[in-house]
Amino acid sequence: MGTRPMANRVCVVTGASSGIGKETAKKLAELGATVVIVCRNQKRGEKAMSEIIGAGADAPAELLVADFTSLDAVRAGAKEFLEKHDSLHVLVNNAGGVHVTRSVTADGFETTFQVDYLSHFLLTNLLLGLLKKSAPSRIINVSSASHYRGHLDFDDLQMKKGYGVMKAYSQAKLAQVLFTYELSRRLEGTGVTVNCLHPGTVATNIWKGSMGPFSFLGNISKPFLISPEEGAETPVYLASSPEVEGVTGKYYDHRREKQSSDESYDLLVAKRLWDESEKMTGLSLHSGASPLP
Repeated sequence: MGTRPMANRVCVVTGASSGIGKETAKKLAELGATVVIVCRNQKRGEKAMSEIIGAGADAPAELLVADFTSLDAVRAGAKEFLEKHDSLHVLVNNAGGVHVTRSVTADGFETTFQVDYLSHFLLTNLLLGLLKKSAPSRIINVSSASHYRGHLDFDDLQMKKGYGVMKAYSQAKLAQVLFTYELSRRLEGTGVTVNCLHPGTVATNIWKGSMGPFSFLGNISKPFLISPEEGAETPVYLASSPEVEGVTGKYYDHRREKQSSDESYDLLVAKRLWDESEKMTGLSLHSGASPLP
């Protein structure tokens, strides 16, 4: 089986039923990690888990079902994980989606914003205590180069006015980068690092079924896209490589550190987003309140 540098390491990967998430989980398992995949669908999650185990992983693989359109489901998923595990070394926040028309979740938030960002904000905070206890540990947020086109309008974060599919996606991915930097500042000295990345333009199912009449564009562009296996290279690198041990608060593209958008470095925007996210998730109202100042 070769070297297993992730042996005795516990990793959580969200959105792991297909695409980048599944390939990231598969590779981490091959490196010896105990992998917990978070999927919204039981059947697809079980299929992905069998593929991960079939790829040659000899460490345990587990399935945790949590639909990120529900903050209660995220809380329940975090609770289930914490009841089963006494360590967590890597959290890969990968789940995401796009929606051609505006929709809202049962929590009342714009769907892309909640699934791609807000649910990850909540999950990460609920697992932070164990990540700190298990340090050195790593948090990896899968963002996108689309964040360069993003902007946070705090008067209309839920995009009730002027919704656009790429506008919503870019906003959520910018929020992920801002969250990465703000969390890295708050975790200074804890042994927990936080980085984000652009995985490349990957041929995955993220656009399938979400683009309505524009779904055909995915098929036309497929020859120009990289594979999910290639897209997983940077998250796996950030999760496992000794080269980035201790590195935090950075944005990566093709395993190389890169400057993110100007807005992503705005400290006031990052702080305001954090405060708004705490209010939206009700984080301080639950037993898993944010362990950070």
